[in-house]
Amino acid sequence: MKVSSLHSDEYLDFYQGYINNIPKDQSLGMLFQQNKNDILEILNKISAEQLKYRYAEGKWNVAEVLQHLIDVERIFQYRALCIARGEKNPLPGFDHDNYVQNSFGGERNLDDLITEFKIVRNSTIQLYNSFAEPVLEYRGLMNGAPASVRAIGFIIVGHMMHHQKILLEKYL
Repeated sequence: MKVSSLHSDEYLDFYQGYINNIPKDQSLGMLFQQNKNDILEILNKISAEQLKYRYAEGKWNVAEVLQHLIDVERIFQYRALCIARGEKNPLPGFDHDNYVQNSFGGERNLDDLITEFKIVRNSTIQLYNSFAEPVLEYRGLMNGAPASVRAIGFIIVGHMMHHQKILLEKYL
């Protein structure tokens, strides 16, 4: 399954920017792994000083960005699981700024963040590997809009790519 198989009614318009940045010729499984490798390559070059860096006042530091990526991936895993299992109740949105503030991620060390990221991404890969092909097209309500299991997978990748670009351009 490739991102080109998605239809615009499978996700909220807000996520279109993430979807647009995804390579059209790679399968979701390949994208999960490549995306993981790309972010780990960046993380392995970060110093302790860079981990606390903010490119402007009020912006997250690098550690907070990493914690945000971990938290958001967990939330989207949960959403995908709920829809895959036939959840009929709408899945709520969340305030990412509030999550970052309450995570104390900015106080964590890099080794712990890398370890947690690997665990969460490997969990995402396993979750998506567990879904039967028809399940990927199941739809539910996420943040007030329709969402498919497969679209959520691509959103996870696109979200990571979005922040990877910001890390490279503004932080490192």
